[in-house]
Amino acid sequence: MIRHLVLFKLNEGVERDDPRVVAGVQAFEKLGGLVPELRSWECAWNITDRPIAYDYAINCSVEDTAALQRYLDHPDHQAGVALWREFATWVIADYAF
Repeated sequence: MIRHLVLFKLNEGVERDDPRVVAGVQAFEKLGGLVPELRSWECAWNITDRPIAYDYAINCSVEDTAALQRYLDHPDHQAGVALWREFATWVIADYAF
């Protein structure tokens, strides 16, 4: 199994209630039911307010590297990523467990 973690940081001046952000969150919230490769799916806003904290997180798992690539290439994932590119940056980690 592979864990795929993504931490998002909203760009300077962008707030959670920005319509672009709302659309981006909605797109990611739906992914768990749209991408068959996903074995688990969680996404949510960070609940802490520390200077080093990121704002939003995705935590999901897939069976193997081939499934990870299918997830990354999935049109609904790509559509969500395109939305987030407009207002955030992010870091990822993929690891086997």
